Amino acid sequence: MPPPWPAATADSAVRTPPGRTLAPVAEPVDPRKRTGGVPGVKVALSTASVYPESTATAFEIAARLGYDGVEVMVWTDPVSQDVDALRRLSDYHRVPVLAVHAPCLLITQRVWSTDPWVKLQRARKAALQLGASTVVVHPPFRWQRNYARDFVRGIWRMADETDVRFAVENMYPWRYRDREMLAYAPDWDVTREDYRHFTVDLSHAATSRTATLDMVGRMGDRLAHVHLADGSGSAKDEHLVPGRGTQPCAALLESLAATDYRGHVVIEVNTRRAMSAAEREGDLAEALAFTRRHLAAASPARPSVRA
Repeated sequence: MPPPWPAATADSAVRTPPGRTLAPVAEPVDPRKRTGGVPGVKVALSTASVYPESTATAFEIAARLGYDGVEVMVWTDPVSQDVDALRRLSDYHRVPVLAVHAPCLLITQRVWSTDPWVKLQRARKAALQLGASTVVVHPPFRWQRNYARDFVRGIWRMADETDVRFAVENMYPWRYRDREMLAYAPDWDVTREDYRHFTVDLSHAATSRTATLDMVGRMGDRLAHVHLADGSGSAKDEHLVPGRGTQPCAALLESLAATDYRGHVVIEVNTRRAMSAAEREGDLAEALAFTRRHLAAASPARPSVRA
């Protein structure tokens, strides 16, 4: 994922950015209509998708485009770390927080403590306070030896203490030219370990050059969360708008809608190269339309990727 956006203050979370006006807050829309008639499957916007704009802007865009909620990426933006500020944004825009992404990136090593278990405890507390059902967590970096050694057991312990789902996300090996570095432990392929819940990230699957639907099949009923983005198989984690790469984004959505999947689908795309706010919103609107179209295209006769 990209580096953090420029810092903002918690007090500025619901203020109008210089030179801009807040769009009128629309009336709430029935989630079944938003998701193309698929009850229970909500489409959320990751706040990381609006970089270099702020967390506050993500809520504004999610409301304007008609997303069902947001996933808050907790990183160096102070607003993303402030539960009270997030609640105010959620209430003001009438956009619920559906998931919290724990601070697991290199750039967030000092966010919410330097102790990774404290980070997860605070992420769980934030999820409970905001009404989010899921905490997304990455596997440890290999140099976090103590954390990595107890990670699988520790995630199970935390999952047993709450109704919040700790959904561990697939990652990828780091590559440079012809060299490959295994940066995550116990493994970047989280299906090789026993976790209660998984997040599948299709951009990460592309970067790892994994057969995505096979990975989803191994996750089975433990698939609890989807980060929807596309990729071309580049060594770089691309997070393209769905439909612009080679990942089976459409097939996955249609299969999920044809089964009893009750997790969320989160648009987590890279819009850093957008030349304007309008172009960024166009990309996010396209991603939302793609997702709802393929969720609605499912029929009971379609095969399931969980088979």
